[in-house]
Parts: sequence; structure tokens; C-alpha cells
Amino acid sequence: MNVIFLRLKLQICLIVAMVLSGGLFASYCYAQEEKFFEIKAKKFSYTPHKIIVNKGDKVTLRLVSEDVTHGLYIDGYGLETKAHPGQDGSITFVAGKTGKFTFRCSVTCGEFHPYMVGNLIVGPNYRFYVYVLMILAIGVGSGVVIFRKSKE
Repeated sequence: MNVIFLRLKLQICLIVAMVLSGGLFASYCYAQEEKFFEIKAKKFSYTPHKIIVNKGDKVTLRLVSEDVTHGLYIDGYGLETKAHPGQDGSITFVAGKTGKFTFRCSVTCGEFHPYMVGNLIVGPNYRFYVYVLMILAIGVGSGVVIFRKSKE
């Protein structure tokens, strides 16, 4: 009986160690990816006008003006930069909020200035959630196997 108890205790310790190491791996998967986008501003439009990143990504936006002075303000993040012809602007931030955020020109650049908009789309970090679910499934599955064998 004492041997069975020690064996069960060892197996539980192994499951706990496996789940904890898996948790470290999952946190690594949540680590930032660095994303760089060059946005060209010209004649009341941005190119590209849509930027897609994941939550937790470190994002750098470089604004390049091809005609007059333009700005870029990201709603929901409160970040802004300006670019003059020949002098670029940039913003670096961690995409910590999911959702669809409008970015717009923050410098009056002409009569169609209000229509100079684009979108920053921040999606969830699915890799993190997949790894957490895998770790939980392994832990629960191992526990079920151990307890079934201990009853035999």
C-alpha cells in the first residue's frame, strides 16, 4: 500500500511539473511579435489603409508623406505622429486592446481631410489560448489515467 501511495505521489508531481512547464511555454507563445508597417499618406488616403495585428504584438508604424504634411492619430490608443514631405514620423506601441480602431489624419491637409481614414485591426492571440487548452487537456488526461491505474 505504501509503494502505491509513493508511486501516486510521484505521478502527481510529474503532472504538476508538466503543466507548469507547459504554462511557461504558453507564456512564451504570448510573447510579442514585432510588426512593421510603412504607411504612405497622399491625396487624402493611406496606403495601406488596413493594418492587421494580434494582441500583444509590438507594432511600429512609419508614416511617409508623399505630398503635404499629414498626421496619423489612432483612436482608442491615443497615439499620434506627423510626417512632412521628406521627414517621416513613427509610432511604436504594444497592441494591448483587441478590436477595430480607426486611424485618421490629425493635420488639416485639404478639403477632403475628414475622409482620410484607415483601420487598425487587433485580433486575439489565438496561439496562447490553444496552448493553454492543450496543457489543461494533457493535465486532466494524465490525472484520469493515474487515478484509474491507482484503483486497479
